[in-house]
Amino acid sequence: MLNDNQIHGASDRLFHHWQDGRCLTALPQRMRPSTRAEGYAIQALLDHRTNEPLFGWKIAATSLAGQAHIGVDGPLAGRLLREKVFSDGASLSLVGNRMRVAEPEFAFRMVHDLVPRTVAYGVEEVLDAVETLHPAIEVPDSRFEDFVHAGAPQLLADNACAHLFVLGPAAEAPWRSFDLAHHPVQATVNSGAPLTGSGENVLGDPRVALAWLVNELSTLDIVLKAGQVVTTGTCMTPIPLAPGDKVEADFGALGRVAVRFSA
Repeated sequence: MLNDNQIHGASDRLFHHWQDGRCLTALPQRMRPSTRAEGYAIQALLDHRTNEPLFGWKIAATSLAGQAHIGVDGPLAGRLLREKVFSDGASLSLVGNRMRVAEPEFAFRMVHDLVPRTVAYGVEEVLDAVETLHPAIEVPDSRFEDFVHAGAPQLLADNACAHLFVLGPAAEAPWRSFDLAHHPVQATVNSGAPLTGSGENVLGDPRVALAWLVNELSTLDIVLKAGQVVTTGTCMTPIPLAPGDKVEADFGALGRVAVRFSA
């Protein structure tokens, strides 16, 4: 079991590599998490590394493609730092990014706090605490050279591969009446042939993924706060990127979101 000094040491090493755009093979054995709880404890120290309120949360590996991409068999929760969040149409850099993929996602902004409790939250109860639905694109990365074999505890310590995040405008359509599980999403790179996905790829339904995140935080004794955004994981196979690319994701009546990558 890791002690406080080891947890802080792991957090320092991962955060500095993130800020410098560097990668490492693995955390030293003396500070390497061996359980999800230890991974989350290391990740939690990110709360003290920003002067801004936490923007929200991400879920990694909610699709089979996403799980295969990072070598895990189930979802992981990570923090969205406000300084890593951008608006629709942003121009971002891929310098130092080893994953080099874009992930179109359904994101939800909360209007009420959801506090930890012993009884699991149901999907409808969670949706009652949502204010708006947004199309979004996540641009993940890892601080590990071989992120596919790093394992879930280290990837949780690595903030579930969080990096950059682009939030589109709130959907104007009455999204609560939509079948999000079967809602189609198309994406293009440089206006090329469309790539396809759907909400079904996100734990079967983005609303189910949102409830998973709420209950995961509850087990960690963390409040999901009003105003925070939860992005629920890629709804299609992660899209390979190169400098100069422009990615557009079309969620139909729910809106569009785009991001450009500097050459």
